[in-house]
Amino acid sequence: MTDSTAYNPNVRYGLTFHDATRRFQDGTDSPSQYLERCIETIAQREPEIQALAASNPSGARQAAHASTARWQTGNPLSPIDGMPIGIKDLLETRDMPTEMGCKAFKGNFPKRDNAAVWALREAGAVILAKTVTAELGGSHPGPTRNPFDTARSPGGSSSGSAAAVAAGMMPAAIGTQVAGSIIRPAAYCGNIALKPGQGAINRGERMATSMSTHGVHTNCFEDMWQVAFEIASRAGGDRGDSALAGPPTAPAAKQPKRLIVLETEGWAYVDTATRTAFEDVLKQLDAAGTALIRRDNNCTVGIFESELRGAQDLCLAITAWENRWNTRNIVNQHPDGVSERTLEILANAEAQTPADYEQMLFRRRQAQTMYHNLAEMADAIITLSCPGPAPVYVDDAPGTTPVPRPTGNPVFNCPSSLLFAPAVTVPLLAVRNLPVGIQIMGQRGDDALVTALARWMHDTLATVSIE
Repeated sequence: MTDSTAYNPNVRYGLTFHDATRRFQDGTDSPSQYLERCIETIAQREPEIQALAASNPSGARQAAHASTARWQTGNPLSPIDGMPIGIKDLLETRDMPTEMGCKAFKGNFPKRDNAAVWALREAGAVILAKTVTAELGGSHPGPTRNPFDTARSPGGSSSGSAAAVAAGMMPAAIGTQVAGSIIRPAAYCGNIALKPGQGAINRGERMATSMSTHGVHTNCFEDMWQVAFEIASRAGGDRGDSALAGPPTAPAAKQPKRLIVLETEGWAYVDTATRTAFEDVLKQLDAAGTALIRRDNNCTVGIFESELRGAQDLCLAITAWENRWNTRNIVNQHPDGVSERTLEILANAEAQTPADYEQMLFRRRQAQTMYHNLAEMADAIITLSCPGPAPVYVDDAPGTTPVPRPTGNPVFNCPSSLLFAPAVTVPLLAVRNLPVGIQIMGQRGDDALVTALARWMHDTLATVSIE
């Protein structure tokens, strides 16, 4: 890592888009010019970051040209008209392959759009590239490296989405999460990101698992909320679910009156520097007048913490069962098309029974009920987005046991997935010159509220750097 890439939370990295639209209106800039700057950055940084699985510069230029004409005549389709966006390579796109980070899907090109991609095009967004995903959205890593230290992972499974935004290749990218795949890589890469409440953004063909969500990686709250809003206002939520609700522009910053500090089993994995940095943020909140409720001063929170014990294993086991038949079919058709890590997950899933799955769902419902009962106690929950800085990137050695958690530990992310809760990560910490995020979680349907609370923290609290 060089000094030029050392992370400083007081510096804004990457691109923002909302502020460029004023220049589109007065003619001093245009979507076409903005896109060309993105393409130049990709040419400079992609060889070392490897965030993109595919790109479509010619199609993007055509879309940006059309957007430029609309801004010139004062008729943009939406506030994100002309915004270059990356799409995680799990989601189908009509103009680029969808290979899902998996050898078995090499050359897969369905030539159709996911519901969210369709909505983005309807809003005038420029679909620039497919971003690298861990294999099948799981834990087997792709080639992407962390922009702030290329010896380290960017996290996963939304590896390319987080890294591309952090590296300034594009102002926004779509990720997905079933355990920690939006919030954790965003935290490792210094992004501002939203994992919506379950079902708040239409997943289209990605409906196989009960905890999967689409979310947004950006460098500012204005862009994050706008992208999510424009998708939800056009494509709605998942079948049977209400779409993301809230204002048509980013919610105004709002100071939380009370926050529950959630430690969970993740606390045991937090390194000393990260814990010190997090406690510094909590001290600032206390000094600002926000009441903090913890398990050591509130028995209800302590009971809830106990209820969440094993959340990571539960979250991953539910998802493995739900993916079981799809993964088995892939393996049957392409015996050498998936990693040893995916084969191991499949073996564990095939050892489960329907009764096991029903018991897991019962445990999930219990946790969700208890979480709902906490709603009157506080505005939201605050916790870490990850146990510390991104781990060193490690490849599996042939013939050896797969490396555990190569894209990082999702222990702080599984609770929000298990609880169907919206979560936002805020880049407030730097530990050993690398990003670490703070996470705000709310009740299902409170996406706008957690965005407002996170925005206040970002705008008000001093960032914390610890070597």
